[in-house]
Amino acid sequence: MPGPTRGFLGRRRTTSDPRLPPGQYDVGGDWPVLTAEPTPRISPETWSITVDGEVENPTTWTWDQAHALPTSAYRGDIHCVTTWSKFDTHFAGISVDTLLDVARPTAEGRFVMAVSKTGYTTNLPIEDVTGGKAWLVWEFDGQPLPIEHGGPVRMLVPHLYFWKSAKWIHTITVMKRDQPGFWERNGYHDRGDPWKQQRYQGD
Repeated sequence: MPGPTRGFLGRRRTTSDPRLPPGQYDVGGDWPVLTAEPTPRISPETWSITVDGEVENPTTWTWDQAHALPTSAYRGDIHCVTTWSKFDTHFAGISVDTLLDVARPTAEGRFVMAVSKTGYTTNLPIEDVTGGKAWLVWEFDGQPLPIEHGGPVRMLVPHLYFWKSAKWIHTITVMKRDQPGFWERNGYHDRGDPWKQQRYQGD
């Protein structure tokens, strides 16, 4: 398995913008494509999202069923552990709260594991995906989310480093106990708060 990589650094733009976390640079109009696995080809007709694990009502939604739920949008900034940040992004989809309201996590469900179609995983405390802090998104800047950026649907957890925003999201499993995901097993921080520079274990 690959270890944590401190590379992937592009041309830096200096800025004193207070929206920029420490150690980050403004990537401007670009949005680097970084993945830990080959890019899958997933059609909307075959995509679905399942919420299972420590829930009272395990539920699966198809593309059409997910689109019938109340929509929600995020306007703001995103930050990658490889040190780039992108300001003023606009994503649209559904709030993770909406899915969890249907699935109803038990009182013991304190963590979630986001699982991609590729098998990629990343873990989060349930507090980091509830209260209007996380989305499943299928649009970026008013257009379908590009496949290289996780389309047709990715998770979006913008207050944490972007490896927590799992591409090609397939399942959200609610768990009693925390378990490390792919990058967490390979040296990355368990939570990933960009304002605390939680990039690697020990940060």
